[in-house]
Amino acid sequence: MIDLRNYISRNLRDRAKYFLSFLPDKAYMRLFYFSTTGKVLHLKHPTGYNEKLQWLKLHDRQARYRDLVDKLKVRDYIKEVWGEEHLFPLLGYWKSFDEIDFDSLPQQFVLKCNHDSGSTKIIRDKAALQGEAREQLKQFFDRRMSHDFYLSAREYPYKGIERYILAEQLMTDSAHPEKSIEDYKFFCFDGEPKLMFVATDRSTDCRFDFFDMDFNRLDIQNIHPNAERPIEKPACFEEMKQVAAKLSAGMKTVRIDLYELNGRLYFGEFTFFHGGGFQLFRPAEWERRLGDWIKLDESAESKKA
Repeated sequence: MIDLRNYISRNLRDRAKYFLSFLPDKAYMRLFYFSTTGKVLHLKHPTGYNEKLQWLKLHDRQARYRDLVDKLKVRDYIKEVWGEEHLFPLLGYWKSFDEIDFDSLPQQFVLKCNHDSGSTKIIRDKAALQGEAREQLKQFFDRRMSHDFYLSAREYPYKGIERYILAEQLMTDSAHPEKSIEDYKFFCFDGEPKLMFVATDRSTDCRFDFFDMDFNRLDIQNIHPNAERPIEKPACFEEMKQVAAKLSAGMKTVRIDLYELNGRLYFGEFTFFHGGGFQLFRPAEWERRLGDWIKLDESAESKKA
């Protein structure tokens, strides 16, 4: 079977997503699963990890998931179940870029949308946001705020989220303030973390490195290449696992993203559909293994897929 990833550029796929947004969920998901993986999507009897994520998009539509992926509303949930001290301080939020009160913001901060993924912008020098630089930032956020993120991959939790631009305090490692902070992402299944990866050099040359729950490095590739340097085990790794288990309780599968800074853990986000459900794990045995960890309740509803 031809692997269309070699023929269809990311930009072309993104444009196609826009023009084909009228398609119903199943047809859209089947089309883009094939275009990104080169494989037919089986929804009646899914087996692999990404196939099962597509099934969950259709059949595990819990209302509470919307608040968990909303980067503004999830803060209330984390305050309640874990503690406000594990959140990056919120500096403000606005319904449009033009409403942002830049005078009230510090010299350095982070801007992001609450309703999507990938809209984070790190502002290291507010004074530099003049003229063309300010206009480019405005154009970026205007585009992101006008985009219905649900339509990109049919991730149901994002459907209908009220949109805001958030400003958060820029948090840095006191020992290495110039470095991007490392992101620890735990794949959890029915409240049990079973696999994780560390995302390094996010702002320059992003790398993903996978580990088991004893922090043994695994031969897995997904989305980004592996780092060419050793990845140190975080001192609070056991605490990370406990937090990931607590936050993922009662969910068939979810990715819990955490940060460690200056000896304290911080919440990143809930991700219900890693890579949108369109990024196969290599080698293929891991696609099957992660799929086996998702226990589906294949009701009569699923048999209609």
